Amino acid sequence: MKKIVILISGLGSNMQALLEAKLPCEIAAVISNRADAQGLEIAKAHGIATAVVAHRDFADRASFDAALAKVIDGFQPDLVVLAGFMRILTDGFVGRYQGRLINIHPSLLPAYAGVNTHERALKDGVKIHGCTVHFVTADLDNGPIIIQAAVPVLSNDTPATLAARVLHEEHRIFPQAVRWLCGEQRWLDAQGRIASNRLEQVGTTLISPGLD
Repeated sequence: MKKIVILISGLGSNMQALLEAKLPCEIAAVISNRADAQGLEIAKAHGIATAVVAHRDFADRASFDAALAKVIDGFQPDLVVLAGFMRILTDGFVGRYQGRLINIHPSLLPAYAGVNTHERALKDGVKIHGCTVHFVTADLDNGPIIIQAAVPVLSNDTPATLAARVLHEEHRIFPQAVRWLCGEQRWLDAQGRIASNRLEQVGTTLISPGLD
């Protein structure tokens, strides 16, 4: 059975979705860069080992990443999962876990990389928004895409209401992505592209606003 380590910085609602999904893997630990992260208590309540590597204790990102990697490697994970981990990782850290490091992002990448995705989507007037689970590369929010979910943008949406609709889908697709990777149903091929042994399904089309 594959082992995963989850990294968080706060409440960890995506982490909680993973813990409750009964995944076919061992969740070895939840690690945070903040000792006051509420998600640590949730992990403990699920009987998951926790650890804190406080970024403020280090002079620079490289030394923090080195210390974080040492703790991660102590659990010997097959997969490292960023679930609301609010730190930009160095190229060295990303390279260390190349092909084993995944993240969830609140937009339909490659659109709206970075922060304030919902505000930017509303400002641009897009009609479809969503979330993406992807492998992490040295380029911010730019790795191979594993799965995406799309939601309509409504005329009366605020950043908060749109974020809530997207978060609901995050909680659905993140466990699915981890389940596929742990079950070796999706992986990175030699060219760094997503490969799969699953049949692709033809789903319904999301059109927003709807057709008359």
